[in-house]
Amino acid sequence: MKKITSLKLFLVALGFIVFNTASPAFLHAQRQRTITVNLASALPRNSPWGRTLDRIAADWIRATNGEVTLHILHQYPGSEGDYLMKLRQDKIQAAIFTSLALNSIAPEITALSIPFLIQNNDEMDAVLNEVRPLLNSRIEQEGYVNMVWVKAGWVKIFSRSPVYTPDDLRRLKLGTNPDEQELTDAFRSMGFNLVPATYTDIPQKLNSGMIDAVYYSPVAISAYQLYRVAKNMNSVNLAPFMGGILMSKNAWARIPEKYRAPLREICLKAGEDIENSFQKSEDDAVIAMRQDGLIVNVPSPAQEQEWYRDLQRYIPDLVNRNVFNKNMYDRIQVILQNYRQGR
Repeated sequence: MKKITSLKLFLVALGFIVFNTASPAFLHAQRQRTITVNLASALPRNSPWGRTLDRIAADWIRATNGEVTLHILHQYPGSEGDYLMKLRQDKIQAAIFTSLALNSIAPEITALSIPFLIQNNDEMDAVLNEVRPLLNSRIEQEGYVNMVWVKAGWVKIFSRSPVYTPDDLRRLKLGTNPDEQELTDAFRSMGFNLVPATYTDIPQKLNSGMIDAVYYSPVAISAYQLYRVAKNMNSVNLAPFMGGILMSKNAWARIPEKYRAPLREICLKAGEDIENSFQKSEDDAVIAMRQDGLIVNVPSPAQEQEWYRDLQRYIPDLVNRNVFNKNMYDRIQVILQNYRQGR
């Protein structure tokens, strides 16, 4: 009799558990424990960044046992300015940004992208080693968390017709992102013919002839197949191309503290991997595009110096008017001077 009573009690208890775990209230509580972070990216899924983001998303699920889901919104429409607005409105919780578009958060960042100032990867490393902590601090002061910051190659000029000198480019309609106000001001001061074009606008505007040239990463140009229209690439490095993941502080605070360090570590490790592979990706992209019709315009030493002379004529005035942050510009100049002198 006692055995039957114990069995009945067990079955009653089991039924209670099953009923409650299947109830709407229980299922709602389970869903509530799942935190979804929507991350916007302008880049295609099949780009190096796109593939890396998908890998980060899978790693986040594993690291949190499914409690935190990173939902990647590949080729998300709008400009980076739109992304910032939607971050503030919590319509998205994270996004990929470039150094060219973060002036509204931290004006110091834009000085990294002054045309022709930093000329190669070694110089970029020397600068970043000294200024990265300051930039991260400035970003956090404005309500964002910098999950990872990655050197992603170099911005180059791609055009319908060959460009060897600044005057060649002045004859063309140059597409510029309206969110990159400082670079736009720099090009305008140098006398270039500018046409607003966000990243998502560029394919249509190139194909329709509304613009003749753009400055962009070769990897992105390859991914978007834009070299089929803008089939000339000037070989001179225009500016370093930086990419990073920013998350709103409010969204970051919703993630349980026990997961924050592992999730950030996943992003940092992915950033290291993509940075280590990006130079090869850029080289491979240029090789593949050349095999498919891209023409690389290599200026002579004298023609290359024309680009640097333009910088010397116009950039100091832009810095003095604080189009580019003067304090950061001066600091970068000192770092570069010391590096070039071997200190």
